[in-house]
Amino acid sequence: MNTDARHARRTRLRQLTTLGLGGLLALGLSAHAHDGAAAAAAEAQASTSTGTTHTDIDDRQAAMRQSFVAVADAFSDALKTGDLERVGDFLAEDVLILESGGSERTREEYLRGHAGHDAAFLKAAQVRLLHRTVRTSEHMVWIGSEREIHATGDGGPMALLSSETLVLGDTPKGWKIVHIHWSSRPLKAGEGNR
Repeated sequence: MNTDARHARRTRLRQLTTLGLGGLLALGLSAHAHDGAAAAAAEAQASTSTGTTHTDIDDRQAAMRQSFVAVADAFSDALKTGDLERVGDFLAEDVLILESGGSERTREEYLRGHAGHDAAFLKAAQVRLLHRTVRTSEHMVWIGSEREIHATGDGGPMALLSSETLVLGDTPKGWKIVHIHWSSRPLKAGEGNR
């Protein structure tokens, strides 16, 4: 790849990464903690001749993944505390939410309906993260989380294994959650110790 092509690629990646993280920052994340990582990650991804090691690139990519995990955690915290305005800030207008065979197809539909029930359930629940997987690409990130949830439901105490997939997309308004899939089932003996 010639120098002009490398420069153009590096510039485009820097713009995409900075714009994407700008959207995350608009959601309330600390600017000084992530702007430098964004520029460094874009540079690392675009550079092939500056002597950057694979370890440096891996470290920077890990920092980028951690930025997206921070968004997932902040979204979960907002839902658990019942801060539905903040929940809405994380969601794309056309978010698709699938849960227990049902769906909400917009942010407003979710916030006007099921979000309040989710918040009320989670507010009194004990939630423990068991496992998380993060995958990133240029315009999309998905985060899969498995949690153990102990709560009180219709018939009394319950223990659940809950799986969540969040897909974040690089939208015109920055990185937003464009899809959520939640599913839960009763926790089996010994399952929460993975």
